Order: sequence, then C-alpha cells, then structure tokens
Amino acid sequence: MAARKTTSAEPKARYHHGDLRRALIEASLALISEEGFSALTLREVARRAGVTHAAPYRHFADKEALLAAVAEEGFRAMAAQMRERMARESDPAERLVACGVAYVLFAVQHPSHFRVMFGPHFARPARHEGLESEGGNAFGLLVQCLTQGQQAGVLRPGDTLSMALGAWSIVHGLSSLLVDRVLESMGKGAADAEALAVAQTRQLLDGLRHRPQNG
Repeated sequence: MAARKTTSAEPKARYHHGDLRRALIEASLALISEEGFSALTLREVARRAGVTHAAPYRHFADKEALLAAVAEEGFRAMAAQMRERMARESDPAERLVACGVAYVLFAVQHPSHFRVMFGPHFARPARHEGLESEGGNAFGLLVQCLTQGQQAGVLRPGDTLSMALGAWSIVHGLSSLLVDRVLESMGKGAADAEALAVAQTRQLLDGLRHRPQNG
C-alpha cells in the first residue's frame, strides 16, 4: 500500500516542480526516434514519462499542441546554435557560411526535433504563437546575415527575402537528405555533414557575392 502511494505521488511532485512538461517532451522525442510518428499518442507519451494518461492534458490540449512545443524548443535551440557559430566570425560573408553550417549540423544532431519542426503535423500553425515566433527568429538570423553582407558590399544587392528563401532551400535540402539518410547510397552520412555543409554554403556564397562591374 505504501509503495502504491509513493508511485502515485511522483507525477504530482514532478508537475509541482515544473518537470512534467519537460518529461513529456523528452518522452515524445524518444518515441519518435525509436518508433516514428505513427506510434506517438498522448497515452503512450504519458506511459513513457511515468505519469497517468490524463497528466499530459495539464500542459497540452492535444497531440498537436505537444508537437508544437517540441518544434518550438527545436527552433529555439537551432537559433542558439546558429548564433554561437556566427559569433565566431567577423566577416559578414563568413557569418553566412557559419549560419548555414550550424543549421545543417543541428538537423543531423537532433533529427527528431528537425522532423517535428518541419513535418506536416500542424493543421492550424497560426494557433501556436510560440512556434511561429521561434521559427521566425531562426529565419531572421539568415535574413540578418544577408542584410549585413549587402550593407558591407560583399553580397550582391537584390531582394533580401528572395535571397534568404534560396539560401534556406539549399541548407534545408541538404539537411533533409542527411536526416533521411538519402546520401548513404553515395557513401555520405552524418559524419560528413560539416564538410558537405561547408562545401554547399560556400557554393551559395560564391553565387551571392557582389562583383562590381569594371568601368
């Protein structure tokens, strides 16, 4: 009887101290990594987190809300990784390379987060304000790199948003190929991610460089 009391009290203690939300997110990521999205239910996430099947509803209205929290966390962590790598460079062009490389490395290091961030899981994305905000912050770092490069005269002038979409497409495409292990047939995998990211972002940079016309 005493053991049963201790077990039932544990989820309440975690919830009181703010750990339940964290436990549910971690359980979701582990489940996605091991069994894929089809296995993800709030009941199974609760079981893995060691709480009652009703406990997730204290934080999340439904599965989509839980996935939005996972994606929001992913965008926040990815942006932090991008900022950290960009801060090492003083040259605007090199910051653009650093931004792209950090994006690819985050995807490879955190594939479950990456899949949630960009998967078709959100029927009403605008409902999740934090998700849109964090995603916008990450994209804003790329726009910032391009804007600074244009202002410094090292990147060609033009529509910055259009350039950002093109740059994002390149690094996101490479990230997806690596996360989905498509490149393994070519002998390339996660261990090659940084070298591939550097090569692709430098090709991107070469196309974006400002080349003044000689009079």
